[in-house]
Amino acid sequence: MSSSAIHPPGGQSGRHDGTSKAGRGLVDRAFGAALDAVAPCPWSAHTGDHRLTLRSLRAMRGTRPLYTTEERARRDATPWTLVQGILAPVQFIAFGISLVLVVNYLWTGEGAGAATLSVLIKTTLLYLIMVTGAVWEKVVFGRFLFAPSFFWEDVFSMLVLALHTAYLGMVLLNIGTPREQLILALAAYATYIINAAQFVWKLRMARLEAPARAGPVPA
Repeated sequence: MSSSAIHPPGGQSGRHDGTSKAGRGLVDRAFGAALDAVAPCPWSAHTGDHRLTLRSLRAMRGTRPLYTTEERARRDATPWTLVQGILAPVQFIAFGISLVLVVNYLWTGEGAGAATLSVLIKTTLLYLIMVTGAVWEKVVFGRFLFAPSFFWEDVFSMLVLALHTAYLGMVLLNIGTPREQLILALAAYATYIINAAQFVWKLRMARLEAPARAGPVPA
């Protein structure tokens, strides 16, 4: 077997690399266009091409602070920050109570009504925090969703929302047995725990970042 059969000529390799790069560029542009259609940035006139792409997200992850000075000021000034600070623990408490009721029903077969009601309350709180959180993100970052600092948290939030909505649809449309419905609720709760952990980690990052960016305290 000739070496050319194993190692293609430089021209073929170059064409392959060019095709691969063009494909990645096409995926990046399609991703950016789709994301911009869902959550457009209002500052495009001032920043030029503002579309987020997979490449730009990777670049910003290593260089961008969680909040710029302006974003931190907007975060501290808006009342939506307090709203989020209240709703987040309230939702977590509702989740804890509901989890106990759901597991109790799945274990004993009793208390289906209480378990179902608890999941409906938890789902309502989720919708509320998602809507107010989107408003908060718009005020602070200029986007209702998928701001670079919270991009992957928002992406995973969509899965959390989808599973809770699927549960709500099963209940309202009387699809499946209560046991099947509440098993889906448990799956939704599992994604909620992961998503909550993502946001707690970002809160910790913000607290660690704040003093570092504040500069030395004058003597």
